[in-house]
This record gives sequence, structure tokens and C-alpha cells, in this order.
Amino acid sequence: MAFGDYPAEYNPKVHGPYDPARYYGKIDTPFTQVKVGEIGGWLARRNKSPNAIAGAFSRAFWRWQHKYVQPKRTGIAPFFQVTFAGMLFFYVMNYGKLKHHRNYKYHW
Repeated sequence: MAFGDYPAEYNPKVHGPYDPARYYGKIDTPFTQVKVGEIGGWLARRNKSPNAIAGAFSRAFWRWQHKYVQPKRTGIAPFFQVTFAGMLFFYVMNYGKLKHHRNYKYHW
């Protein structure tokens, strides 16, 4: 599969119009229905290639887009989500500098 191509499992005659938020591969047990003893086998069945990981992030992005950004009457939620994600990202990025500015209590 080259960059920008449809997934190999996608068949337009079977699946209809392409949806970037849908996984077209073999259906497996959802993680929420996996028992504790079966987690190892469930993880072993996952495709861990860079293309599969990029596809998972792409599907998550498009699901977020379809739910929060692209509806006809969207609210302010996606703006707050992007703002919070940016704040969290820059806090983690600057944590090494911020930890030196803590207020310590030197007495009991």
C-alpha cells in the first residue's frame, strides 16, 4: 500500500463510498470485551507496522472530525479540545524548566 491509496481490504462494490473513519480489515473482538487472560493474544493479533499505526491515528482523527468539527451545527467543543491539547503539549514540553520554579515548604 502506497501513501494516499485506499486500504487493500477496501472494496467499493461491497463497502460503498469510502469512509476514512472506518476500519475495513478483518473484524476482531473489541478491547472492551477482552478478558484479562486473553489480552496477550489480542495484542499479538494487532498489526504493529508503521502504516497500521498511521492508519489508526488517521481513523481517530477522522472520527473526531465527523463528531465535533464537521456537523452542521457544531459547538465550541472542538476549539476547547484543541486549546487543552496545546496547553498539555506545551506543559509536558516545558516541564523540565517549570519544575525548578516550585514553591517548597522548608519548615514543619
